[in-house]
Amino acid sequence: MKRLPYVILALLVIGLDIYTKLLIIRNVRLHSAIPVIENLFQIVHVRNTGAAFGIGAGSSSPIVPLILNGGAIIVFFIVVVYSLRTQIEDRLLQVGLHLILGGAVGNLIDRFRWGSVVDFLDVYVTIGGREHHWPAFNVADSAICVGMVLLFIDMWRKPKEAAKTELRA
Repeated sequence: MKRLPYVILALLVIGLDIYTKLLIIRNVRLHSAIPVIENLFQIVHVRNTGAAFGIGAGSSSPIVPLILNGGAIIVFFIVVVYSLRTQIEDRLLQVGLHLILGGAVGNLIDRFRWGSVVDFLDVYVTIGGREHHWPAFNVADSAICVGMVLLFIDMWRKPKEAAKTELRA
């Protein structure tokens, strides 16, 4: 019961991810863009058949989707097991893990449903008349990135907390 808020967080990420992707699918034509902040941000509709940031996209190998789906399923189980084996009071770690979990499941749903992931957030800058884009991403990708940052912060803080505890002893 104490884990319920974290499970709800993961479910909220999944729900928001599905909802936003459906909005894009229904309202933005594939490969089109809607400017939001000129020379900085636009809403796009692209499909990513590869891994994060489009790595492996466009590969014609039938093994790539198997590796991506299998990897996502493995990550799912690792995160669930690690979450259950760590202290519930370790909020930063639990929030990070459940953000990653929600994001991984959100993108996995896309892969099983459409064979690709719907990406729609496009951040870019124009320098010297040329556009430089960060790879398009979505809510699930954002949750995974924020979750990873929280895990790194947690790992960085733990040795310091352990050292303080040892000094007191």
